[in-house]
Amino acid sequence: MLIARHNAILEIARQTGRVTVEDLAKRFDVSPQTIRKDLNELCERKLLARTHGGALLSSGTENVGYEARRIISSTEKADIGAAIAALIPDNASLFINIGTTTEAAAQALLQHRGLMVITNNINVAALMRGYSQNEVVIAGGVLRHADGGIVGEAAVEFMRQFKVDFAIVGASAIDPDGSLLDYDYREVRVTQTIMENARHVILAADSTKFERTAPVRVGHISQVNTFVTDHCPSEKIRQIGCDAGLTMIETGAPPSVPEEAQDDQ
Repeated sequence: MLIARHNAILEIARQTGRVTVEDLAKRFDVSPQTIRKDLNELCERKLLARTHGGALLSSGTENVGYEARRIISSTEKADIGAAIAALIPDNASLFINIGTTTEAAAQALLQHRGLMVITNNINVAALMRGYSQNEVVIAGGVLRHADGGIVGEAAVEFMRQFKVDFAIVGASAIDPDGSLLDYDYREVRVTQTIMENARHVILAADSTKFERTAPVRVGHISQVNTFVTDHCPSEKIRQIGCDAGLTMIETGAPPSVPEEAQDDQ
């Protein structure tokens, strides 16, 4: 039976998508060791998924809410977005698909000039609307109210009209075998079309995506030209990328203290 603190931790995770040992210890006025024990028990019950320094809401079939996704790793996403923007020259054509990390890339691209941006993300379109030096083309289709994504067959057919220089795509999860995963098969169809119609595909995904799972396969990391992340914790993924000729850009340093070492302190 879950204790009251466990239920409270789960509710915080539902609201924010992610919890940290440090914040929970302060909130409940208990030791970090106590919180780590709580998180381990919740993870054993498959209610949370453990991460370095905390835990994520565990869900293999449904994504975390949009506002919670914006909060998770927001600093890392901003750094990823800046690194992607540095790869895109002025006067380029590009796809930007659905996702909070791809939105961070759009934010970093606002000072570029002469871009033609085709997107199925109304948040990206709204963000770039006030910058007249770039042209924004938005796909038609079914509007997903949860996050402003435009999905469905109409969006797929729309994207097939273009052949662009770059595609900036995200993924909800990265499987240990290199599969790129998502939750909505309608979104996946659009993302696959975007990848097929770009000369250079850039995957934007922070390191928490290695700790999650999702039911629908978008493709494989070997289909990507450049992978921009804060840190890749998987040596297998590194090897797959190396074998495929993928360029990996890591914007942050890996965690310096293993979680097991913290537990012993």
